[in-house]
Amino acid sequence: MKIHIITPAPPKSRAGNRTTAARWAGLLRALGHKVAISVEYDGQVTDLMIALHAWRSAAAITQFKEQHPNLPLIVAITGTDAYRFIHSHPETTLNSIACADLLVGLHDLIGKTIPKEHRHKLRVIYQSAQPVKQRQPLKRSFRICVAGHLREEKDPLRPAYAARSLPKTSRIKIDQYGKAHTAEWSELAIDEMKINPRYQWHGEVTHSVLRKKYSRSHLLILPSRMEGGANVISEAVTAGLPVIASSIAGSIGLLGSDYPGYYEVENTEELREQLLLAESNQEFYQSLQRACDRRRHLFTPEKEKNSWQLLLQELEE
Repeated sequence: MKIHIITPAPPKSRAGNRTTAARWAGLLRALGHKVAISVEYDGQVTDLMIALHAWRSAAAITQFKEQHPNLPLIVAITGTDAYRFIHSHPETTLNSIACADLLVGLHDLIGKTIPKEHRHKLRVIYQSAQPVKQRQPLKRSFRICVAGHLREEKDPLRPAYAARSLPKTSRIKIDQYGKAHTAEWSELAIDEMKINPRYQWHGEVTHSVLRKKYSRSHLLILPSRMEGGANVISEAVTAGLPVIASSIAGSIGLLGSDYPGYYEVENTEELREQLLLAESNQEFYQSLQRACDRRRHLFTPEKEKNSWQLLLQELEE
């Protein structure tokens, strides 16, 4: 089968949408299909289109469905689709959802954001990650990794704010990895480093470098205001790295409602308490580890590959 994946993220981008598109392409090729990835649809002949992002890929979705109404279309619902554009740009976003033969979501609660008449089309496929070699966290400090581009949806500086007034006895250090989407975000991160000795922004790094950081860290924080099912959670869980996350649907849908490491969105004080607890209370830290271990089976490449195989078989029936 010839499959065309549309993603709004350009080639060589380290944005999540491009990473997801590249991983899906690899899995689909392993299943024996020919896969092309592009930002726009140029009308080329294909047996199936998979569009990442209902709103940002709306032009490609509409064009494909108008030119090939009888060919299958899969639309992947992203975090900004589900929690922003379906409200701010409902006509465009809902049209993409209506055009789709099947919808792909990345976490268990994504269906609640989709109109009831389209929920029967939704299939949840967890993003996978490869395990890292044995973790060896640094000993002189309690290292906390924050991985994600600096933009409004991610609330990226919340961990830095939480670390500002930690007691002097705390060994917590915050390492932030990710590209600043605007000059303002870059300035904010640089200014934070000047006043906060516990915080270091490392900028954008390669995936291989980030995986090494997972092995040297004690904890990962996902402070986002909205997520469609962040692959960074899959990466951390698979690496054996415990997670503390803001209590948003995108994280609860991956880690489970009973996960012990949530804090209220934007609540700096509650996050600070969670960080101190993870650092000082071994029982709490181990409870995070055990909870992550229980979810690890969801994020294997084999499971993601099998999920795609079942989905394609469903289209062929």
